[in-house]
Amino acid sequence: MKKKLLCTTSLLIAPILILILITLASINNLPSTIYTKNEKTVQSIAPIGNTIDKIKNNENTYEIKFLGMIPLKSLEVQKIKDLEVYPGGNPIGVRVNSQGVLIVGYSDIEVNNRKEESPGKVCGLEIGDIILKVNDIEMENCIDLLKTIKTCEEDVKVDILRRGENFTKIIHLKKENDKDYKIGLWIRDSTAGVGTMTFFDDDTKKFGALGHPITDCDTNEPFLIKKGDVLESSIISVRKGEKGSPGELRGIFLNEQTPTGDIEKNTQSGIFGEIKNTEALNMNIKPLKVGFRDEISIGKAKIITTIDESGPQEFDIEIEKLLNQSTAGSKSMVIKITDPRLLAKTGGIVQGMSGSPIIQNNKIIGAVTHVLINKPDTGYGIYIEWMLQDAGIIK
Repeated sequence: MKKKLLCTTSLLIAPILILILITLASINNLPSTIYTKNEKTVQSIAPIGNTIDKIKNNENTYEIKFLGMIPLKSLEVQKIKDLEVYPGGNPIGVRVNSQGVLIVGYSDIEVNNRKEESPGKVCGLEIGDIILKVNDIEMENCIDLLKTIKTCEEDVKVDILRRGENFTKIIHLKKENDKDYKIGLWIRDSTAGVGTMTFFDDDTKKFGALGHPITDCDTNEPFLIKKGDVLESSIISVRKGEKGSPGELRGIFLNEQTPTGDIEKNTQSGIFGEIKNTEALNMNIKPLKVGFRDEISIGKAKIITTIDESGPQEFDIEIEKLLNQSTAGSKSMVIKITDPRLLAKTGGIVQGMSGSPIIQNNKIIGAVTHVLINKPDTGYGIYIEWMLQDAGIIK
């Protein structure tokens, strides 16, 4: 009898446990703030077997309840109507200087004609660290660091930023063959490249581009920007993408002395700032309404991008998968290039195309961000709401 009762209890508890696990997994993938134009769509967010109800006396806050009884998570729902931005698709030059000096590698030094390991590495400096100060002197660029180290003796205090945290290290310098003291590091303080503008807001003069952060090519760490410029750019050639070898849009900077805009932020969702020269943008296009994630569907869509002197053009794509994201990230959806014109010219998604706006149902819903190395016709896009949030256009 006891055995039968135990089996019956287990059969009853097992489905509940499974439902709890499914619910928790689904809730973990929900962002804390949801943007929508239609309040009714909020009801579809709750995992199966649960309810979502508006909290009394707070019209923007909802609560997910397990089996309609146990509160699990609160969500803020922002209702936004008829937000419009100008879609980009035009190539831009990106030129940035980092805050401090970025460590990109180690360099052995010669002491008494023998190779010795980098003093910086031995004393705990890591690739990707940002050197902010040496002996309490701020490091603005690589020249500052080289000059300062040259005047130092043996032990120096180095203030660094590592993955968002500040540290202080004491580095024991060594003389290279009885000449100058050396720290044994490869360093960088700036980078530049070509990308694509995603959107521009005429009211605030704010822009968003790339859809992913600018990262250092050696460390793959996001650049901590001190100063950055957006420049006019022109595409001069295309290296076609192939399986195992990503392609590339090759461009040149134009009017380098008169930047189009200032880059103020480099985040997981792209680069953002303010446009100073709107004449450099393609303002002949009409603004488009914004489509949030609850308006996106699997199926046909378009991207706007520039691959030659013809300027921004629309090309057909297919949205193959929509991913749940609780925090901002550049991989929100899986997309596939289907337009034969673009496939013939580029082979699919290529470097420099990042930021190309994704359009569905005449709304801007995201931007191209990455290519799959072994499937150049397939890659990722980011939800537009992440970019609008980091641009400061929506809160």
